[in-house]
Amino acid sequence: MLDLAIMGFLAEAPLHGYELRTRVAQLTGHVRPVSDGSLYPAINRLERHGCVTRHVEQGPKGSVRRRHTLSLTSQGKDQLLGQLRNPGEKFITDRNRFNVVLAFLGLVPDVREQAAVLQRRREFLDQPASYFTRGGKLVRAVDTPDRYRKGMLQISRESRRVEIAWLDSTLAELSAEASGV
Repeated sequence: MLDLAIMGFLAEAPLHGYELRTRVAQLTGHVRPVSDGSLYPAINRLERHGCVTRHVEQGPKGSVRRRHTLSLTSQGKDQLLGQLRNPGEKFITDRNRFNVVLAFLGLVPDVREQAAVLQRRREFLDQPASYFTRGGKLVRAVDTPDRYRKGMLQISRESRRVEIAWLDSTLAELSAEASGV
């Protein structure tokens, strides 16, 4: 997830490490905080794999500090587009990872490929789900006397309903675009 977010933001524009960390934290930080201990090793790994380059430039006027600016290479862009076109199963089934895919899916130029990713998420959401089971069966909100579990299940159900409505609408739009309507 972190690599995808890094490459996605760098596809938009070269960034300094601090700016990149801020953007990644805004996208994922409420769920998975971004520490220097995870961000910089990820940047170094992407650099070793030829996906990211860094160059040193003078810091702000009057500052003696130099800053490292990170850029996405053409190999990095190919890697990013490959991951966006065919995200792993966890990126489809995990809402937070899927949000990272959504943040950059517009970089994929072919609307049919965009639609294929959304269709995978839509099919996943068609499957029954619950956080809890009883006797091998999924527990629904109406089946639990615990108000807090009931709340979790109701919030989840409504979030799912809204996401499905958005996916259906967006898939219809993409279909119309693909057919030239």
